[in-house]
Amino acid sequence: MAIADAVLVLLAAFLGGALNAVAGGGSFLALPALISIGVPAVSANATTAVALWPGSVASSFAYRRDLDQPRAVWISLSVASLAGGVLGALLLLGTSNTAFLQLLPWLMLVASLTFTFGARFARRREGGHGPSRGAMIGAFALQLAIATYGGYFGGGMGIMMLAYFAAIGMTDIHAMNGLKAVLAVIINGVAIVAFVSAGAIAWTPGLVMIGGAISGGWVGARLARRVAAARVRTFVTVVGWGMTAYFFWRAYH
Repeated sequence: MAIADAVLVLLAAFLGGALNAVAGGGSFLALPALISIGVPAVSANATTAVALWPGSVASSFAYRRDLDQPRAVWISLSVASLAGGVLGALLLLGTSNTAFLQLLPWLMLVASLTFTFGARFARRREGGHGPSRGAMIGAFALQLAIATYGGYFGGGMGIMMLAYFAAIGMTDIHAMNGLKAVLAVIINGVAIVAFVSAGAIAWTPGLVMIGGAISGGWVGARLARRVAAARVRTFVTVVGWGMTAYFFWRAYH
């Protein structure tokens, strides 16, 4: 791999890891970088998951003080993440992601709308109380769908999780980011097992990207925790709408 290519994928992984720590969507930087240096699309997608996964682990560790969620929330969403991550990875290995990329702008639109306006309609709860039973059933179904998408492609997965966290009544953006980071680790972790087993990873650029993603994930999470919650929410909203606009442009031009 040429030095210029190595620098490109390293920088993309660093920025992608930082973006994942704050809002999700890091694969929108890492995946195009891999494709631009000649890695085939499906392999680039699988390699992106491997490269950004350590950054997700680093950012989830940085959020460890914000992981105070009810046990039922952790169990339910973790099980959904495991099942969906495996299913999505198997779908990717067996099919092309072309059709899903056509659907992605609409999914991003729903996610951005939900995150922007969902918290205004969500019932606020006092500390120590989790979402209602009905909300948790809906959350399990949504997490299963998002995890399947995450194992298959993953771009914008973090935005989607933050969106429905707000819709079911979560209001602390740092706690939401911490939960999102851990669930992303689970989803991508089980997907990576499938990708490695199938020999779908481009290891040379992937190893270069891992270092950048770890650094970016740690830096992004540390910076996010020092910024006022309102500012982080605004940033997440801007990222979500930016992703939505980009993918509509890409799909219809």
